[in-house]
Amino acid sequence: MPLALTGADLTIEDVVAVARDGRRVELAPAAVDRLRRAREVATAALAGDTPVYGLSTGVGVRKRARVARDEQAQFNRRLIENHRVGQGPAAPDDVVRATMVTLANVFARGSSPAGPRLVEQIVEALNERRHPAVRILGSLGMADLAPMADLAHGLLGNEAALEPGEALALLNNNAFATGWAALAIADYGRLLDASLVAGALDLEAFAANLSIVDPALARERPYAGLAEAASALRSLLAGTESDARNLQDPLSFRCLPQVHGAALDVLRFARAQAETELNSAQGNPLFDLESGRTIAAANFDALPLAAALDFLRIALAPVLTAANERMVKLLQSPLSGLPEGLAERAGAAEDSLSEYGPAGQALAIEARLLAQPVSFELASSAHAEGIEDRATMAPLGARRTSELVALGERIVAVELLVAAQAVDLRGHRLGTGTRRAHELVRRQVPFKREVDPVPETLEPLVELVRSGVLRPSLGKPNL
Repeated sequence: MPLALTGADLTIEDVVAVARDGRRVELAPAAVDRLRRAREVATAALAGDTPVYGLSTGVGVRKRARVARDEQAQFNRRLIENHRVGQGPAAPDDVVRATMVTLANVFARGSSPAGPRLVEQIVEALNERRHPAVRILGSLGMADLAPMADLAHGLLGNEAALEPGEALALLNNNAFATGWAALAIADYGRLLDASLVAGALDLEAFAANLSIVDPALARERPYAGLAEAASALRSLLAGTESDARNLQDPLSFRCLPQVHGAALDVLRFARAQAETELNSAQGNPLFDLESGRTIAAANFDALPLAAALDFLRIALAPVLTAANERMVKLLQSPLSGLPEGLAERAGAAEDSLSEYGPAGQALAIEARLLAQPVSFELASSAHAEGIEDRATMAPLGARRTSELVALGERIVAVELLVAAQAVDLRGHRLGTGTRRAHELVRRQVPFKREVDPVPETLEPLVELVRSGVLRPSLGKPNL
């Protein structure tokens, strides 16, 4: 069944379904009506004497220049072509498709000069799986002008017949950053699920003190994320026969519910911000269909989204660095109580899994660097007579969030490898969910015997993390 675009209820899951699974889309009838009314507002505005930005005038510093009626077609073409200043590699197909469905849904609100014919062209391209090349570099996040110009050129070509104002509508939005952010947030949630499962396996592997998941902790410190993380860990660990070796374990083990819970709370906030942005007017001017007015606006300032993406990365970095710390400690005999490097026998001269320690640390260092906020970067005041003096860097925030999640998948893959080895050496009965997680890991990589080399690649474990199979529901019956 096609996804009906209404401009009001697009979700992150909808974006993923269209971008990655090829779900077909269509415009809701009410959206088509709004788009027709938007063109009526544009026509009325052009017929009046009052200048309307981007319809009867140039854009940016050229807002003082008037565009005559017989110059409209040429102005539209040049506006798109002159903004094709993007740099770097092309965005992945799923990011381009996410951009397209976001753009079509934003247009469906009827708050821009885009008319039904233009939006139907975008919908048709999505359904025919036509994905223009869109370069990823060159947007400040105050409308994704450069990538959207690539998209418009690729969809419509040089001879596109656009109505007055439609070229500006195609450019003056944040669909590129918003669509990419939606995909990154979906992947972030899946990574947090896998990370929590890996953390539970770490607790088993370390023979940690499991009082850290007692329900009283969250009852007396009522964060929703803490309660969710602790509950999921209890479910995963239910039935374990592990005996605590220490009264107080290292903080990377002991604070697992708190650190993970904080990331869950931030994810909840960021999802709400992103879904608001997916269903918001992002352009200038804003068309108010109720009054028929055109309003000078700055809804292209994507700070609510950009700041949420920064927050996501800041919250994920401790999750990943703690995961790496747990992995390194499991490899060290004085801390784990197991053979050094998790070798098959104590006193062996071979390295076993020891070298995954520095390899994991290298990944964690990169992860921390990607967590640096970008939404407070400054633009130069010299451009456009000082008018364009703000930047959100929302596309960079989305890209870095996606890159951080990809690094996180590898950190969790190493964590799973090491935890599974330690669990096998520990030898106690695992909890319901951790046992299933261990089985899934062992389907991909065997126990490392003394005579075996380390796994040639961890890609099977990375794919396991990406698959979404590792989730807290592993601890529930019949799942």
